Amino acid sequence: MLLPQASQASRGSGSTGCSLMAPELDTAQGAKMRRGAGAARGRASWCPAVALLWLAAVPGWPRASGVLSRRHWPVPYKRFDSRPKPDPYCQAKYTFCPTGSPIPVMEGDDDIEVFRLQAPVWEFKYGDLLGHLKIMHDAIGFRSTLTGKNYTMEWYELFQLGNCTFPHLRPEMDAPFWCNQGAACFFEGIDDVHWKENGTLVKVATISGNMFNQMAKWVKQDNETGIYYETWNVKASPEKGAETWFDSYDCSQFVLRTFSKLAEFGAEFKNIETNYTRIFLYSGEPTYLGNETSVFGPTGNKTLGLAIKRFYYPFKPHLSTKEFLLNLLQIFDAVIVHREFYLFYNFEYWFLPMKFPFIKITYEEIPLPNKNKTLSGL
Repeated sequence: MLLPQASQASRGSGSTGCSLMAPELDTAQGAKMRRGAGAARGRASWCPAVALLWLAAVPGWPRASGVLSRRHWPVPYKRFDSRPKPDPYCQAKYTFCPTGSPIPVMEGDDDIEVFRLQAPVWEFKYGDLLGHLKIMHDAIGFRSTLTGKNYTMEWYELFQLGNCTFPHLRPEMDAPFWCNQGAACFFEGIDDVHWKENGTLVKVATISGNMFNQMAKWVKQDNETGIYYETWNVKASPEKGAETWFDSYDCSQFVLRTFSKLAEFGAEFKNIETNYTRIFLYSGEPTYLGNETSVFGPTGNKTLGLAIKRFYYPFKPHLSTKEFLLNLLQIFDAVIVHREFYLFYNFEYWFLPMKFPFIKITYEEIPLPNKNKTLSGL
């Protein structure tokens, strides 16, 4: 019998808390990266984030000139030497990983059952509403047959989805202020009801204690170097084989990376269908615009900087109903009518010339890894 887990109200995107974060470091790199950590002080809601999900489920500004385009696609996700200390401005409404615990060291000959976990995003707040749109959160469960203990492992935003997707425009700062970090969370117990009621709790493999311990070491390294969340997948079109410009880096990608790593360690997975939520933007070839310093610094492009801030303005939080509707029209005008989107990826700005169908949420099958195929590809 799987053990119940802590209150669902603590979940950010359908998940709970973390002790896997590296110790808070105030290094020179950390100081530079603080704009990429967290969520705004006391930010309780983010209606525009839901608005874009709505645009995706129901199918702007001047482009910089004279800027060369990068042609290495997709742009590799940037990793860092360490995790920076979050800026105090960035605060979470729901505490990140409130019941987190260290990953235990398992006995080498233990048999560890591995479970695929999936439930609607923000289920604690909206129930199965987003489940009907197939907007799902993914995690992994483990059960030790020697001890009978169960564990949950997931990766999600430290300060909620909206803050990882759009910046804050602080009047005292020239550049947009980004509150964006994601991290792994490990805790004892599996909340059967949370995962089974509107989602999935299914066994996908059995691994040895040694494999589990190998995975734990890899998770620590992966978590310390992959520090920020990326909502969007960006492609040239929905067609099979279309060019991918940018890949997302979210809860499902963490699950896929972990399953792939377990296969490298020798895990054999069951042959069952596994689907994952992906949110796509569709655009022509992106144009590289620059980083914060080159765009917003003393010698930056003020016209471009103003255009970027104007684009992000409608996505600000804490709106009245009237403001929300007016801003939704602005978002529609920029993204759909003028076909423009400014993307912040690897702490750099890109311009996306948007194309039909612009935004789309998919629930795609991505098969569980095959050990032989994984090994042959090494």
